[in-house]
Amino acid sequence: MSWDKLFTVFGSVFILIGVALVLIPVIVRLIPQIELEKIPWIILYVYRKDNFLFATSPILIIISIIYFLWKVLVG
Repeated sequence: MSWDKLFTVFGSVFILIGVALVLIPVIVRLIPQIELEKIPWIILYVYRKDNFLFATSPILIIISIIYFLWKVLVG
């Protein structure tokens, strides 16, 4: 695989991960809180305090780190 294709794929993966991370808080605001408690924390972690809402996906972060390390170490 040539370098330009590798960078294109690598960039596309990061763009998709970024879009997913940006959309998580929007989706969390649309879903009632009762349903969020049923989702395992490894899939979706939600922190609410007063008017502050933080939502992320630990599994998505773990997969991203593994993929990044694999690409850096394996080549």
